[in-house]
Amino acid sequence: MIDFAIVGAGISGLSTAWFLRQQGFSVCVVEAADRVGGTIRSFREEGFLIEGGPNSTLENTDALGELIRGVGLAGDLQAANPEANRRYILKQGGLVQMPGNALEFLRTPLFSVRGKLRLLAEPFIGRAPAEESIADFVRRRLGQEFLDWAIDPFISGVYAGDPEQLSVRFATRKIHGLEAQYRSLFVGALVRLVGGGRSGPAPSGRMISFTSGMQAFPQAVARSLGDAVRVGEGVAALKYEGEGWDLMLTGGAGSIAARWVVLALPAYRAADLLKPISAPLAEALNAIQYPPVASVALGFERHQVGHPLDGFGFLIPGREGKKTLGTLFSSTLFPGRAPQDHVLLTSFIGGARNPRVAEMDEAELVAQVLEEIRPILGIQGDPMLVRVQLWRHAIPQYRLGYGELLERIRRLLGAQEGLYARTNWLDGISLSDCVRNGREFARAMSQAGPPAAE
Repeated sequence: MIDFAIVGAGISGLSTAWFLRQQGFSVCVVEAADRVGGTIRSFREEGFLIEGGPNSTLENTDALGELIRGVGLAGDLQAANPEANRRYILKQGGLVQMPGNALEFLRTPLFSVRGKLRLLAEPFIGRAPAEESIADFVRRRLGQEFLDWAIDPFISGVYAGDPEQLSVRFATRKIHGLEAQYRSLFVGALVRLVGGGRSGPAPSGRMISFTSGMQAFPQAVARSLGDAVRVGEGVAALKYEGEGWDLMLTGGAGSIAARWVVLALPAYRAADLLKPISAPLAEALNAIQYPPVASVALGFERHQVGHPLDGFGFLIPGREGKKTLGTLFSSTLFPGRAPQDHVLLTSFIGGARNPRVAEMDEAELVAQVLEEIRPILGIQGDPMLVRVQLWRHAIPQYRLGYGELLERIRRLLGAQEGLYARTNWLDGISLSDCVRNGREFARAMSQAGPPAAE
């Protein structure tokens, strides 16, 4: 009997397995698909390097650095082009650069004079008496303009979500934490800056990828785990046998006996597996929503695109009435993404506001994106390369009431002896969050036995 069976070989499952092994535990990772990495996918086509899932991550936790070094990928790290600090927002059909400092904020046409003056009231606004959506929180503290032209597109870019529905406490923990601790976002940011900490609610850490794409990361972790990773072997059923768990594999591949099981699966897949064990737990997991998102990669000759592509890309606020969420200037972000004298653009379409993308075919998706970004970027002619990746269940939504839902899931999961979860519907959706949570679980297990069900 092994110590841990981890179900799912996305970055959550792989990193949890790696850190558990570092603590001396025996592990086995089983994955139903024929590849590791989950939504992390990279493709090389006609000289282009295309990401079908996450295009980068922030190097903002020491756990991420430890794992990268531990699997021998430090030499393959790529830091983003400094121009990636320049980001654009679509407003009234044109791109406006997001201000990066106080002087730029005073000069930007993104917000009106009235909208800028509205921010002066922020330090004098008290805490909310109850849970709020991100939209309600931002309106109350910063005003409608800041919601429309800054936070709304940011939330669409990160969650593909609707700020009217997402919980500020769970979807934007850092921002909520500033109000909870200091009563004011500005006061909290100033205190942290003076104290030498991170200065504010904005994401921190350098943006990174790898020379052969993001998929190199989960592949390297899997290689380091060797034959402990078994792809093409799903779990058909789980059964607790008194001293541990029996995992019956699909396709007559036998079974695995383990003292503990870690589910590193999307909530809806975990629900399918757990329904015979606990129908209430499966019901709670199925309440976590995942909107569809399509990634549309388009390759052009450089002369076909009029915009200088001098930045990270642009986001599209909901007020602009577009279906496309935004576009990355992929060949600007990292070297080696496009052949010489060519550019690569990666657009995202769908999300909570446009779930119909799940019903559209690839030609419709490409046509919709091109129709909307052509006038924005001054694109002439047709792309020489097209690659569409549709994720029917893309990103878990931390909606209003998420705290109560997670508490219910934790309680029901805790009733199952030796059964745990490590996945992006717990404690953060980013790649670095998943890695950090894997290390925390392994350390807790080593120091004090099994942590409370999470």
